[in-house]
Amino acid sequence: MRKVDTIKSNSRAFTMIELIFVIVIMGILSKFGVEFLAQAYNSFIFSSINNSLQSRSASALETIGARLQFRIKDSVIARNPGVSFQGIGDSTLGANATVLEWVGMDVDGLRGDVNATWGGIIDLDASNAFALSTPNTNMTDIFNKIDALSNNTAGVNDAAIYFVGSDSDIQNGYGWDGNPIVNQNATMHPIRMAANDIFIPTVGAAGGIGADNNFTGVDVYEYYQLAWTAYAVSLEDFDGDGNASELVLYFNYQPWQGDDFANQGTAVLLMENVDTFRFKSVGSVMKLQICVFSTVISGDNNDSAGGYSLCKEKTIY
Repeated sequence: MRKVDTIKSNSRAFTMIELIFVIVIMGILSKFGVEFLAQAYNSFIFSSINNSLQSRSASALETIGARLQFRIKDSVIARNPGVSFQGIGDSTLGANATVLEWVGMDVDGLRGDVNATWGGIIDLDASNAFALSTPNTNMTDIFNKIDALSNNTAGVNDAAIYFVGSDSDIQNGYGWDGNPIVNQNATMHPIRMAANDIFIPTVGAAGGIGADNNFTGVDVYEYYQLAWTAYAVSLEDFDGDGNASELVLYFNYQPWQGDDFANQGTAVLLMENVDTFRFKSVGSVMKLQICVFSTVISGDNNDSAGGYSLCKEKTIY
């Protein structure tokens, strides 16, 4: 019996001191453990947001840069929609410019599937005022490629050529003012499809050969670039929520025919929650900057706990 009593005596509950010690330890763990978990959670949230913004902004810049790389360099303008436009090299619009616009060389046709579909060289001896000879050019391939890229809405008859080395008139030479080019004295020269290796000049809505739509008295240069679309990148209220924070790419429009990106262009949403879109020219080099933001959400009621933003830049030669 004494042995049993001893066992019962040694198996009693925690003492008061032991309980207090356990409670203190649990309090310390709960205080710093919760803070540690909260910090870890916040770090994960911000890291996730940062990675998402970095990836999205980099993708938007790469998309713009891939097209801007093959710009006709004299054609680039900064635009304040509804107010004015200026050549990018002379622009004084600053932060008021929310649209970057340019004419893009048909790089897809220049590369071709196997060979280039347009040659890039005018044979001056074989050309005349009504027909420009361009060796190693395949009009059928050009038409098919433009037709596919424009979703069956454009072809060679909507294209134009730019003579490398010719004078550039940013105000009237490209159609940025909204007026179609009506004679071949402009910087861009509208063309029509003819036999392989031959461009026929054309201007105006009728597209027929007349006194104004030929190259009589016009300087014709040996090297040319073919273009069938202009491009515009615009910071605007694309989703109609009253906040101009969407970055949109426009293409598939021809300013030399009087088109503008807002009415005739095909729109592609590049990125949402864009705070700033800035661009400038340093010589022949373009510099772009995109600043994006994200609202951080926390709590059971999804209350806003603040914001996070970053800026990313890209240089295009």
